[in-house]
Amino acid sequence: MEQITKNNERKTFFTLLFVTCYLLFGSVFSLFAVDVGLVLEQNAKYSGSGDDTAFAYDGIAIPRVTGLIGDTGDFYVSAGFNAMNEPWSFVPELLRTDVSWQSGGMGFTVGRMVYDDPLGYIASGLFDGGRVTFNTGMGSFSAGAWYTGLLYKKRANIEMTENEYIANNTVLDYKDFTNSYFAPRRALAAVDWEHNGLGEKAIARLSLLSQLDLTEEKINSQYLAGKITMPYGVFSFDLGGCFELIEANDEIKSAFAAEAAVEWRHAVHYLSLGAKYTSGESDTQTAFLPLTTNTQRYILEPKLSGLTILSLDYTARLRETFSAGLYPAYFMLNGADSDGKNRLGGEIYAALYWSPAPDIGMKLGGGAFMPSLGNVAPDEKANWRVELNVVLALF
Repeated sequence: MEQITKNNERKTFFTLLFVTCYLLFGSVFSLFAVDVGLVLEQNAKYSGSGDDTAFAYDGIAIPRVTGLIGDTGDFYVSAGFNAMNEPWSFVPELLRTDVSWQSGGMGFTVGRMVYDDPLGYIASGLFDGGRVTFNTGMGSFSAGAWYTGLLYKKRANIEMTENEYIANNTVLDYKDFTNSYFAPRRALAAVDWEHNGLGEKAIARLSLLSQLDLTEEKINSQYLAGKITMPYGVFSFDLGGCFELIEANDEIKSAFAAEAAVEWRHAVHYLSLGAKYTSGESDTQTAFLPLTTNTQRYILEPKLSGLTILSLDYTARLRETFSAGLYPAYFMLNGADSDGKNRLGGEIYAALYWSPAPDIGMKLGGGAFMPSLGNVAPDEKANWRVELNVVLALF
């Protein structure tokens, strides 16, 4: 029965994809205010641990078409054509494709759109659905509902269970396309409030999110998340947190996440000190479990669950088109199972940025994660990586 449901959903996806592209692209020729663009992004990485090394490449071409619909609406259509090695494969996908209307203080968006929670790592990325927004003197209120099962799995990046992690890291098989391409089937609803200029300067955002598992594993979760940013001269202070309820195996458990940061901005310098905490398994709490997996930092790139991360970010603009950055971080495990051995280690990452024109950007970066700086696996070899990223907007 579940397989029949999946097949019906995939057929619906391709039908909607065809109809959407026909209607939106077809309307381009009847609209005057139309913008067409193409972005090319190339990434090359050489990494290793000890004597083991590997080369990875991935590139994406992103064509887009945007335009107006009457006096109050607009549309955005974009697609992605991915190429990568390990092994060599080609993956097409529909990226942001939505239609929006705005009338007075009310707005409505439907399609494949971008949504980000206040913290940026609970539910962040592309989702299929709709969202309505109301702008008032007390801030902006919005409500939305979305579905994940029609997205490309790597774009959605949902790994709430071990089976989802395995499926997400399995190579796309065109002979078994429906079972190897799409993301897990989950529903998301969110109610958001945002106020820019609270107390004249502070920016606040509060969100209530609910995630419903539509597969047989039935892991549901709810989140109450908030963040406030308080600028003060050249400084800015961020404080955020999230309380989570997780329903699985007929049990309800709680989890918690928190973050804090202080930033200093200068004409040519930027410095940020930050800390993130997410609960691990203990007698009173369970491990924090986000809907989308947004890896943290640059080399270790862990999922933000049961971790404390201390970080420093420093960037200097050396020339008008040239900048450099240094980004050290330290990782610790949270939870009763750590048995005192909770320090994973530290990493150091540095990067050079060059942007000779507004439509050209290049980044050369490299660094290493060192378990020897911790006590979890101090004898493990360091993981290192060197990478090059090039972004070119052709038009």
